[in-house]
Amino acid sequence: MGKALILSAATAGPEIDLDGHGVIRGQDCGPAKPEMVTPPMRMDPPRRTRNRRPHSCRMDAPRAAWRNTTHDWASAVDRDHLEHIRRIPAVFAPGGLRHLILEVVAYAADEAECTGGGHCLITLHSDGSVAVADDGRGTDTRRDEHGHVVKKPVMATKDLRFFDHSDTPLLPDKHPRRGISTVAALSTWLVHTNRRRNGSWTQRYEHGIPTTDLQPITDDRTTGTLVHFFPNEPLRRFHDVTADELARLAEAWPQLSVTIDDRRAA
Repeated sequence: MGKALILSAATAGPEIDLDGHGVIRGQDCGPAKPEMVTPPMRMDPPRRTRNRRPHSCRMDAPRAAWRNTTHDWASAVDRDHLEHIRRIPAVFAPGGLRHLILEVVAYAADEAECTGGGHCLITLHSDGSVAVADDGRGTDTRRDEHGHVVKKPVMATKDLRFFDHSDTPLLPDKHPRRGISTVAALSTWLVHTNRRRNGSWTQRYEHGIPTTDLQPITDDRTTGTLVHFFPNEPLRRFHDVTADELARLAEAWPQLSVTIDDRRAA
């Protein structure tokens, strides 16, 4: 299997093998379509990938013309936004770990609704960390007009649909949805692993700030997202949430099948 990212002498960092399928993860449902104003791009239904020769594909429109739907493409990190979350964790993580998990699973549910169904695996690790993996299309990642790889800044900027709105939808715990940046901001570390048909990578964050560039990972012929996070104290409590409780809450998303692997000590 080949690498999902390739290094190019023309740029300072890794470049993703973009094939022009800029599908959007976590936006309003309906026929999937790219966030570009122009040009239109061919969209395929989600499927397992096949080996193919890596190639590079640049977007014709400049990055400034990319249309924002869920996050602002112009900003990679919003430090003020992250600091605001960290100052009042009780507001953005009511109920502690339970709510943070639901914030992540909500994106898998968005994807499942858009694609006609999906699966999510929640792993409760013995060290207090949590991993949420789905089999969706992966987080949107593109190359701009300069050839630079740009990922949708889901972890370090606000979700434009929810964060600043008083009428935001409620998660299954009956608390407002604010977006996955709340999870990143309130975690000692978070690792975002992304697999798409046009390239795969992983990136680490600490308190919401990226501490690595996009690191290439080997193509395993699947697509999806893995978010592994270690919540801050006092949010990190072994028995703050049970597997049975998570399973019950996840029933609010009938289009998403959820499996829970509880590896914590009894």
